[in-house]
Amino acid sequence: MIINENNVEQLAWLKMDNLIPAIIQHHKTGAVLMQGYMSQEALYATLTSGNATFFSRSKQALWVKGETSGNYLKVKQILTDCDKDSLLLSCEPIGPSCHLGTESCFPEQQLTTQNFLSQLEQVIATRQQNAPDNSYTAQLFAKGTTKIAQKVGEEGVEVALAAVAETKQDLLGECADLFYHTLVLLRDKNIELSEVMDVLQKRHNK
Repeated sequence: MIINENNVEQLAWLKMDNLIPAIIQHHKTGAVLMQGYMSQEALYATLTSGNATFFSRSKQALWVKGETSGNYLKVKQILTDCDKDSLLLSCEPIGPSCHLGTESCFPEQQLTTQNFLSQLEQVIATRQQNAPDNSYTAQLFAKGTTKIAQKVGEEGVEVALAAVAETKQDLLGECADLFYHTLVLLRDKNIELSEVMDVLQKRHNK
C-alpha cells in the first residue's frame, strides 16, 4: 500500500508499540541506505516536508535526517508491507546517508549488475558537477555534446566490428565502452537512465 496523509492511521501502530521500522532505499539504484523508526508524528512530518523524519529512541524526540549535516533524504514514495507493520521509503539521498560518512549504513552490500548502471550514472553526474582535473569524464563534458556524441558513434561501430571479427572479451570491452559513453551523453543532455528504461518498458508492455 502506498502511504499518504489519509491512511497513516491504518498502519499497525498498536502492534508495534507506536513505532514502525522504516527502511530507506535509494530510489535509483535500489541500494539499502539505512534503517530507522517512525512514530505517527514522524511519518506525518515526512509526508508534509518531503524529508525523511524519524523518531529517536535514545533522545525520545523527532529528528530530520540531515538537519545538522545537510545530508537529507528526499522522499519519493512510501510503501508499507502486507502486515502494515513496516515501511519502505524510496529516497533521493543528498550526500552520504550514514553518520560514518559512507553512502550507506550497509556498505558491504553488493548491487545487482543491472543496478550498477544507475550507480555509474550517479558517479558520472558527480564528475560533471565537480570536474576533477584528472577525470576523463569531466574532460568529455568540457569538450561538449558534439564530441561526446562522436564518441558514442565510434564505440557503436567498434561494438559491431568486435561482434563480427574479434573475441568475446573484446566485444565485452567495447560494449562496456559504449554503455559508459552513452550514459555520459544522456547526462550531458540532462536525461536520466530511468527515462530510457521507461521507454523500453512501454515498448515491452505493448
